[in-house]
Amino acid sequence: MYLRMAKRLAWETDKRLLWKAVYQAGWKGLRSVQKHKKRLKKGEFFPPFLYISIINSCNLRCQGCWVDVSAKQTKIDIAALNRTVNEAKAMGNAFFGILGGEPFLHKELLDFLEGQPDAYFQVFTNGHFITDEVAKRLRKMGNVTPLISVEGSEIVSDERRGRADVLNQTMQGIQNCLNNKVLTGVCTSICRTNIDDLLHQRWVDALIEMGVMYCWFHVYRPMGPEPMPELALNPEQLRRVRQFVVDTRATKPIVVIDAYHDGAGQALCPAATGFTHHVGPAGDIEPCPIIQLATESIYDERPLKETFNNSEFLRDFRELAAEHTRGCVVLERPDLLVELAKKHNARDTTQRKTSIAELEATVPRRSQYVPGGEIPERSWAVRFAKWIAFNDFGTYTQHFKAENWVDPENVATQPPAGKLQLPVVTKDR
Repeated sequence: MYLRMAKRLAWETDKRLLWKAVYQAGWKGLRSVQKHKKRLKKGEFFPPFLYISIINSCNLRCQGCWVDVSAKQTKIDIAALNRTVNEAKAMGNAFFGILGGEPFLHKELLDFLEGQPDAYFQVFTNGHFITDEVAKRLRKMGNVTPLISVEGSEIVSDERRGRADVLNQTMQGIQNCLNNKVLTGVCTSICRTNIDDLLHQRWVDALIEMGVMYCWFHVYRPMGPEPMPELALNPEQLRRVRQFVVDTRATKPIVVIDAYHDGAGQALCPAATGFTHHVGPAGDIEPCPIIQLATESIYDERPLKETFNNSEFLRDFRELAAEHTRGCVVLERPDLLVELAKKHNARDTTQRKTSIAELEATVPRRSQYVPGGEIPERSWAVRFAKWIAFNDFGTYTQHFKAENWVDPENVATQPPAGKLQLPVVTKDR
């Protein structure tokens, strides 16, 4: 498999773009993680990776979307974007995730990316605005990899994305990137309606045949004003996703990303470990994209270094999440986030102003944490990479106690004093 991957990289890529990815995202990204580790030892904090949602607007209306895509357009202006990235680079960061809405609706996006040649960007997009001209410009810049979302077959895609002819337009965007040898990834939010179509070796083989270099299988998380929990995976399906990712990494010449497990298969949350935090379209600094609560902003007068290091809200979030689960605290214990928001008087960062009510209405469910059901990586290369750069950085060793974990699918005892009672979730048959 490693030889086949090397052959693909040798014959199917623009070597200048490959070098930029290896150096800026790989080598410099690794250095940013090492600096993060050194900061932690000194009791300091700054996440080595930032997600930045630069705009709320989108041309699609996806099921379960938590972004205010239909509301008045809110976007981060290019001056604030550059200031944020420059301050993060001063801390050693080199790799950034750009989200929306749909990022390419931000008219200054390409100018911003072009103006940061020493940083590397992964742009999460539906691909509809990546024309041949845009793809040519991305190739010329060389510091961008588009991660284009595909949500299933033509019928499923239209249903999932809320528009007609979505898949064809997305595939055209992918092809435009590949025609110009842009390093391109494809991601999927795996849910009940697409799991059988896309969590399959024939889909991975099709991506490889097209020239896609990496893929990412997200797990659908029912959040936002219309969460659609009926699309969420049950525990057996979650295990199926994890096993598929592990097997594909070890057998197929394509990079498969995941952000929920270390090399031994132990679950983790990148926001709880401090690996990443999120900046919303209005500049609010949030724990992660689906937690729309904040007490600080990139528009605050103090430097970003001080904001991250001194934020009591973010620090309490990381400790609270790590104390109660190795999985997703939003899914498993939404009551704790409500308490955290009240404690810090955190503001609702949505335009709809219903994020607290949405959390209160969330029915707890299992996430990636499955005690005793860990699936370790088969690939030695992935194990080694995660050992170096993607693990819990001691977070769970310091904070997590298994006895504090409340199984949302089997609440048989009363929670600790002061905690809210969780409703029982009936297991899928």
